[in-house]
Amino acid sequence: MKMIRAIIRPEAADEVTEALAEAGFCSLTKLNVFGRGKQKGMTMGTIHYDEFPKIMIMMVAEDESVEEINKIIKYKAYTGNFGDGKIFITSVDTVFTVRTGENGL
Repeated sequence: MKMIRAIIRPEAADEVTEALAEAGFCSLTKLNVFGRGKQKGMTMGTIHYDEFPKIMIMMVAEDESVEEINKIIKYKAYTGNFGDGKIFITSVDTVFTVRTGENGL
């Protein structure tokens, strides 16, 4: 299993989550987050914007689904501009359901 964390533009979040659901990946968590990339913010005139609002989508999926999920997120979140986002994929050792104590997805 893998944990997928995608940090994307807020205006792309609904389109990404809808596309994931249409592909059968309904289970996810969305969080409002703030951050910056390599550019350390942006300066417009005399005003410096240090951090920007983003949405983080977190989900756990079976290994064989990760490539498809990654492709959907990249396609739906892409604008071609700085700040489109990042996708982080890490291994998950164990998952437990709180209500039942069941192990696994």
